[in-house]
Amino acid sequence: MKYISTRGGMEPAPYSAILLEGLATDGGLVVPQTVPRLTAEQLEAWRSLSYPELATEVLGIFATDIPREDLARMCRAAYNPENFVAEEIVPVTQLEAGISLVGLSEGPTLAFKDMAMQFLGQSLEYVLAKTDRALNIIGATSGDTGSAAEYALRGKDGIAVFMLSPQGRMSDFQRAQMYSLADDNIHNIAVKGVFDDCQNLVKALSGDLEFKRAHELGTVNSINLGRISAQVVYYFWAWLRASDGAAAEDRASFEVSVTVPSGNFGNIFSGYLAKAMGVPIRRLVLAANENNVLDEFFRTGVYAPRGAADTHATSSPSMDISKASNLERFVFEVVGRDPERLAAAWQELAETGRIDLTAELARFEAEFGFQSGTSTHADRVATIKSVFDASGTVIDPHTADGVKVAREFVEPGVPMLVLETAKPAKFPEIVLEATGQRIGMPEHLADLLSLPQRVTEMSGDEDELRAFIAEHAVER
Repeated sequence: MKYISTRGGMEPAPYSAILLEGLATDGGLVVPQTVPRLTAEQLEAWRSLSYPELATEVLGIFATDIPREDLARMCRAAYNPENFVAEEIVPVTQLEAGISLVGLSEGPTLAFKDMAMQFLGQSLEYVLAKTDRALNIIGATSGDTGSAAEYALRGKDGIAVFMLSPQGRMSDFQRAQMYSLADDNIHNIAVKGVFDDCQNLVKALSGDLEFKRAHELGTVNSINLGRISAQVVYYFWAWLRASDGAAAEDRASFEVSVTVPSGNFGNIFSGYLAKAMGVPIRRLVLAANENNVLDEFFRTGVYAPRGAADTHATSSPSMDISKASNLERFVFEVVGRDPERLAAAWQELAETGRIDLTAELARFEAEFGFQSGTSTHADRVATIKSVFDASGTVIDPHTADGVKVAREFVEPGVPMLVLETAKPAKFPEIVLEATGQRIGMPEHLADLLSLPQRVTEMSGDEDELRAFIAEHAVER
């Protein structure tokens, strides 16, 4: 399989190459040149596989330039019992009638980002060793991406991480997970502003090809296609587990819908790829918080990102994003994979602050299967409480956004799967508000909040960041 840019200016490249690039060389996003369609027989043949084995099969479709035995070894290393608490890696459990929870937060940082980052850590180190290169990761995080990346890449040979986060916009737990790491190759940078300011800095430096090449810059944000491909795996896994109880003759047509709490659109785009590859997904339901630019887009066809001043600080902070970095990939599909039409849409965004795709609105659901909804703080509190009261299960605020919106789209006979975002221990304040319960820290993280923290504060000046990276970048 080869990969191209949404903007048409990149020669088709293999998986190993795009792992190191992040953004395409022309400033667009990397997408598969073609998306293969699997048969029902192929899906059924994977039913008995363990998670590492399934990951090898699915990722083998994307990473055709990596020998299968090497890929299998990396998947075993990424998804092993030392990294994940649950034996099955991703447990799927019924939450209430019609809705099941896909447990994606069993990894080292208690967030779904671990599912992709653990594989990315293995694959990046592998490719760098093969090519005798170094890689300086620059990323932006609204909470969970940063810690998942840092835990996956800490101490890795030939890799340094420069992770930008918005000052005062993450939970105490999220800050402690990142800032307490003392590894020499980890650099935490707290930027004055909101997540979008951090992401804009990442895009500015990644788009400067001279600086990027001089300092071997790459990214592990959700724009990295390696992460997107690793996330595709758990859509296959969740469908296989949800359809386990169906009669053998009914499995090929056994549909599920999936609700995804979404800020940057990467996780749900992975679901779109899984659906396009043949997983019987009926609906992909996007759940937004008060920063509901994406919900407005899927309801109206108009995409109008908000500025920093209009981006709300909410109780589901990892979704406090108004400019979805991965939406370009979906728009590329909507405009028929036409780079010229895609470029025109982004030119419209630059000139007017919006993209008008109302003429295509009906296709969002009919052709691509997307629906959406919004959840507020009051909704989160009520949902956490109702789930706890009914089942004794505590969910985090982002997952609560998902459950709230999922309830609006449940259809008889179609299981609704909600993708878990994080463990509730990361957000004790809202859990206490909703349930009256003081949730404890996991035993292996009991001392986290008391550890010394190391972080560099910056104003958001691009030149200041450039100088810092130039000084601390790793070289071969």
